[in-house]
Amino acid sequence: MEQEAPGHWLRELNAKERSTLIATFAGWMLDGMDVMVYSFVLPALIALWHISKAEAGMLGTSALLMSSVGGWLAGLAADRFGRVRVLQWTIVCFALFTFLSGFTNSFWQLFVVRGLQGLGFGGEWAVGSVLIGETIRAEYRGRAVGTTQAGWAIGWGIAAICYTLFFLYLPAGVAWRAMFWIGLLPALLAVWIRGHVSESEIFVRTQEETKNFSGVYFLQIFSPALLRTTLLASLVALGGQGGYYAIATFLPLYLNMRGLSVMHTGGYLMVIIAGSFAGYLTAAHLADRIGRRWTLAIFAICSLVTVTLYTAIPISNHVMLFLGFPLGFFPSGSFSPMGAFFSELFPTSLRGSGQGFTYNLGRGVGALFPALVGYFSAHMGFGTAIAVFAISAYLLMVLSILLLPETQGRQLEEMDQSIGM
Repeated sequence: MEQEAPGHWLRELNAKERSTLIATFAGWMLDGMDVMVYSFVLPALIALWHISKAEAGMLGTSALLMSSVGGWLAGLAADRFGRVRVLQWTIVCFALFTFLSGFTNSFWQLFVVRGLQGLGFGGEWAVGSVLIGETIRAEYRGRAVGTTQAGWAIGWGIAAICYTLFFLYLPAGVAWRAMFWIGLLPALLAVWIRGHVSESEIFVRTQEETKNFSGVYFLQIFSPALLRTTLLASLVALGGQGGYYAIATFLPLYLNMRGLSVMHTGGYLMVIIAGSFAGYLTAAHLADRIGRRWTLAIFAICSLVTVTLYTAIPISNHVMLFLGFPLGFFPSGSFSPMGAFFSELFPTSLRGSGQGFTYNLGRGVGALFPALVGYFSAHMGFGTAIAVFAISAYLLMVLSILLLPETQGRQLEEMDQSIGM
């Protein structure tokens, strides 16, 4: 096989593919910024509001649980009203409620507002990944969807920079609010999408054929032809997200408990975020080179090993800094093939519903992990609790991947014909 120059595939995209890639990359970047803000303000909230680690875990879980609901609802809406329109709705939703989080004054106020933010956060990925999966041609689909996932690391990095600057130069009681206020910025992206992004051609063709189906048509994802796929894909999503959120939600707090200052915490996190960005892009390319299943399995196994070394084994802060890169690289990279993989598992008429349900059922159950880590940390130690739940999640992910078929190179039209829809 002739060796491609780096970035060659980007130059091969047509105007429609390129604008869709830009929109979904930016959406996931800003989504990541808004969601990861919470992990940065957590130490300040614990100090100012005197909340426990268990309550802190509940705040993280509330957004993730609601995001699972939002993702499924957005997937259903995308199959009915269109991918682009629903994508705009979800971006406005998570931007607005992130902004409003900065005005809360109690645990329960933030609990409710973060839950509402989760509706948009979950919906954005579900719809955006379907849109780009349908728009990008098969030979570049893995790289394109995985590159979109890399936007999360950029958003996480923006949140880390804001955290370092705000908490250095503003009082803690103002800095945490400012972190949430910047979350309104993604709403501007919805305006840009309106004029630059159009529906995928395969969705437009399929819409006419399915417009007269009943409102329970989405239940076809539980039909005998698709039930096994639906359940296994949900377990893959559960493993990836449960493992990721078990550690990512608590990283700034974990580093803070090791005695690291704001500057040092920000530095350690930037190493993890750099690894995260590299992991997303590497896994995205591997998904088109060695297949979706092999890439997912390799990254899940390496995630398990890295999390164990980082949290369950006594290591110095210097070693922890070194391990930060693989800690970002493997857990983040394990998400890159999922969007393309799930898009290729479901027919067009059910793609939003199927992808929205499976990814977000996994997220909904995985959302319990931060709360469980917070609760069990009082009984087994913080690092040990993180390791137990993260390792269990990645083992489940590997087992589920091995039971699903490889979909690399699959044409979406062929998928529609094979299911008979």
